[in-house]
Amino acid sequence: MEEPQMRLGTDDAWLDLTRTGGDTWRLSANWCSLLTADFTVDLSDAEVADFAGQVLSRLGEASNAGFSAVVTPGRNNPLALKAQPVGNGFAFFVRLTPNGDDTVCHLQMELNSIAISDLREVFDSLHAALGT
Repeated sequence: MEEPQMRLGTDDAWLDLTRTGGDTWRLSANWCSLLTADFTVDLSDAEVADFAGQVLSRLGEASNAGFSAVVTPGRNNPLALKAQPVGNGFAFFVRLTPNGDDTVCHLQMELNSIAISDLREVFDSLHAALGT
C-alpha cells in the first residue's frame, strides 16, 4: 500500500510531504537544484488531514483571496504555505523549518502558479488517503 503523499510543483521546483510510517513524515523540497531540503518530522495523521482540510476549504471559497496554511498550528511548525491567487490558480511561498521555530535554520522558496483543479486533486487525494 502506498503511503499518503502531497506533491506540489514541477520537476524544477517542488515540495513533497510523504508519510514514511506511523507518525513519521518526510518533507522534501527542491528549487532548481539551488535550494533543497529533505528531513523527517513527527506529525500525526490528524495534523496532516487538518492541514489538507484547511487548504481544501480555502480552495472551495468563492473569493479569490490569498491564504496561509500551516501543518502544525500551535507548536513548532516545519511547514507553512502562503498562497497568492494568480489567474485560475495559486502561487505558493513555502517556508520549511526542520527545527520547528528556529529562525536560523529554514528554507524559503516560491512555487509557480498551480491550477485550482490540480490543487484540489492533490489535497483531496491526501485527505482521502488519511481516511478523512
